[in-house]
Parts: sequence; structure tokens; C-alpha cells
Amino acid sequence: MKKRHQQKLVIVSIVLLIGFNLPIALLFDSAQNFLGFPVVYIYFFSIWLFSILVSLLIVKRYNE
Repeated sequence: MKKRHQQKLVIVSIVLLIGFNLPIALLFDSAQNFLGFPVVYIYFFSIWLFSILVSLLIVKRYNE
């Protein structure tokens, strides 16, 4: 894997670090529900799923 593709994975990691940071996560902490689940759960699992998909895309497309 080339250096620039490794840098893309580092950027994904930094975005995850910011996304899972407590002040950002507390923005979504409310008493409201979405499809029966608390909004903060939807936020955490959507960020997690997004990171898996982006990482998979980078690794599959640029694996040499």
C-alpha cells in the first residue's frame, strides 16, 4: 500500500477520534428516539459503520 493511501487511513482515524470525542457525542444526547432507539446510539453506530465502509473502500481499491 502506498504512502498516500496509508495517509487516507490516518485521516479516517483522526475523524473517528473527533467523532467519538465526548463533547461532539453529547450534541446528540437527547431524550428523543429515532425508530425506537436513542439518537446517541444511532450516532455512534452510524459513525462506526461509516468508518468500516470507508476503510474497506480504501483497502480494497488501493491494495497493491
